[in-house]
Amino acid sequence: MQIYTKKSLIEKLQEIRQKGWILNTRPGNDGGIGNTLEDLLGIKENNLPIPNAAEWELKTQRLNTTSLVTLFHLEPSPRALRIVSNILLPKYGWRHKEAGRKYPIGEMSFRQTISGDRRSDRGFKVVVDRNAKKVLISFDASAVDPRHKQWLQSVKQRAGLGELDPQPYWGFNDLKHKAGTKLLNCFLVLAECRRDEKGQLWFRYSKIYILESFSLDGLLKGLEEGFVFIDFDARTGHNHGTKFRLRRNMLPCLYQKVTEI
Repeated sequence: MQIYTKKSLIEKLQEIRQKGWILNTRPGNDGGIGNTLEDLLGIKENNLPIPNAAEWELKTQRLNTTSLVTLFHLEPSPRALRIVSNILLPKYGWRHKEAGRKYPIGEMSFRQTISGDRRSDRGFKVVVDRNAKKVLISFDASAVDPRHKQWLQSVKQRAGLGELDPQPYWGFNDLKHKAGTKLLNCFLVLAECRRDEKGQLWFRYSKIYILESFSLDGLLKGLEEGFVFIDFDARTGHNHGTKFRLRRNMLPCLYQKVTEI
């Protein structure tokens, strides 16, 4: 495997950028942008072999994409209560669309992608409480879309229409530790994409950034401004995990130091 210093990696990435359009080396692979760049660099996966330096990753994405990427998984506190399975799903869930077909007739679902800039159509919102140093999930029955009237009546019977009690939350320290170990320093390379007359995919690696030192304040700001989301995905038979997700084009906002090459 090729070994790089930071300086030599920067030089290699600049060399690749100067090549212009490059044919996808992994057709049929969803990760073609990253895989092709890894092949050009002579490395495996996204771990960069840079000796005597902090951990580094290589991240690639399409230029100007706003699709969501999962940052990390972290269940809300109080964790001993298993709040998603024991409170949100039974008290605020709704009938799974595959109940009675793929799943048992009584299968319930609680799937919500929630941010802090507006309430979801079922009345949920992320609240950043800087005084208490917590990120909380809030519920407001008055904000529920009228098309969910029947569901809201069932919530009234199961839990009442007040605020969540207890409110699911994540402490700032827990978020800083989790994100700080997952969101390593990285080289972010943005690529343009096009297909030729044969349908073959080509990439042009046009922008290179060095992202260093995770910023908790950047994550909190993202939650407040609506480019970081908390995503619940649970059903009666399985909790797929609670995820913190980000609009891909906002990744540099999560780092204290951003350098464009």
